[in-house]
Amino acid sequence: QVQLSESGGGSVQPGGTLKLACSLSESSGWTSCIGWFRQAQGKEREALAGICRAGGSKYYADSVTGRFPVTREGDQGPGYLQMDRLRQEDTAMYYCAAGPPYVRPGDPFDERAYKYWGQGTQVTVSS
Repeated sequence: QVQLSESGGGSVQPGGTLKLACSLSESSGWTSCIGWFRQAQGKEREALAGICRAGGSKYYADSVTGRFPVTREGDQGPGYLQMDRLRQEDTAMYYCAAGPPYVRPGDPFDERAYKYWGQGTQVTVSS
């Protein structure tokens, strides 16, 4: 069973920066792509970004385009979510997920496209 672990969360003031990391216990075809999601208290989980390999296509939700660049080390290495210009509405639990190569255009933002999930890391943006 592949295990994912997020790190890098914490508390920050509005306008601040955090960088989340997603580490994988092992790699396979089932960990070809990494997606990032978040869930604020009382709200549904929201897809943020997806990436399959370093140098490959990156996919972003409108809410984070231009603020949260996603990267990955190599084809199967850890994934990262750089979070810039944070806002209070970015406060949430952030999750990474890993899955097979994307097949459909909507896969980067579809929870069902991912097989493994981390436990999440809390991000709090407050003045």
